[in-house]
Amino acid sequence: MPPSIHHRRYELLRRHLRSLRRAAGLTQTELGARLKVDQSHVSKVERGERYMDVLFYLDWCRACKQQPEVALTALLKAGA
Repeated sequence: MPPSIHHRRYELLRRHLRSLRRAAGLTQTELGARLKVDQSHVSKVERGERYMDVLFYLDWCRACKQQPEVALTALLKAGA
């Protein structure tokens, strides 16, 4: 059974995503525009109300001008 959105590892992912966005100096609205989703979608991902799939993760990283493999390595080192 996959971990719920309230699992510790998923909480690490949410913090990681928020950190990527903030490090890029982006608001949720700006990131949403880059991802072609609205601000509420970004907010729901960061709050754990929506799941993140691997393809959207790649897009999120790239929209934040981060190399996905570098970002993923940091997430793994954080314990995810």
